[in-house]
Amino acid sequence: MRLLDTESGQFHTVDSHFDVPYVILSHTWDPEGEQSFQDNILATKSILSDPRLAAKIRRSCMIAREAGYRYVWIDSCCIDKTSSSELSEAINSMFVWYRHSSLCFAFLGYVCEEEDPNAEGSEFRRSRWFTRGWTLQELLAPLVVLFLNKEWKLIGTKGTLAGTISQVTRIPGEVLRHLKDMRASSVAQRMSWAALRVTTREEDEAYCVMGIFGVNMPTLYGEGRYAFVRLQEAILKLELDQSIFAWTRRTNPSHAASELSGPS
Repeated sequence: MRLLDTESGQFHTVDSHFDVPYVILSHTWDPEGEQSFQDNILATKSILSDPRLAAKIRRSCMIAREAGYRYVWIDSCCIDKTSSSELSEAINSMFVWYRHSSLCFAFLGYVCEEEDPNAEGSEFRRSRWFTRGWTLQELLAPLVVLFLNKEWKLIGTKGTLAGTISQVTRIPGEVLRHLKDMRASSVAQRMSWAALRVTTREEDEAYCVMGIFGVNMPTLYGEGRYAFVRLQEAILKLELDQSIFAWTRRTNPSHAASELSGPS
């Protein structure tokens, strides 16, 4: 696991996520792209001293330090995505990394400072963060999630906002509060939580929920729809719950986003 040292501005590799305490950033990627590991390894000493460093990475380091943590993990810059083996390992480990983080900061870059997040029609309720495939496990896995607005100020926590989040996501409040193990929910119910979420890559529809079902499988970008078939097969090896077959893929014409559909 590659972490970013918020004090030295250098990457730090650990053999196990238990080696050091760390915080983690959850966010939606900018449609124009995010600063990657390759972009940041160009810095000779500290990426924090590089004026080209993305504001999102710099602010993440700042809030991590302010919270008393030296290390932060950010998916956009802590994975070498040119390495298929490293990317596959990261995707298979991601749920566990989020679960064992000390804190998860969920940055909602489109939510303004002065609003009631619980109000009907609030920017919080309508946040793009609640529509993306990967952020589902980033909501469910961490024990503590702190939601931050576009000014990086606290909106609330997963616990204090559980009622509103439950209304938005259809995930039971007791699951959000970790009072009930999510795996006590049926396969069909867990799959329904992902039903209206979208991913850019077709294969990520399956990959982004692997941790929610306790599944590990190789990631094979280019396999397209077969990724979901492999996911179904892997789930059935772990759980004798055939409600999974009530769910199929439905892809929009542009193939830029897709969703799962259940029985009508």
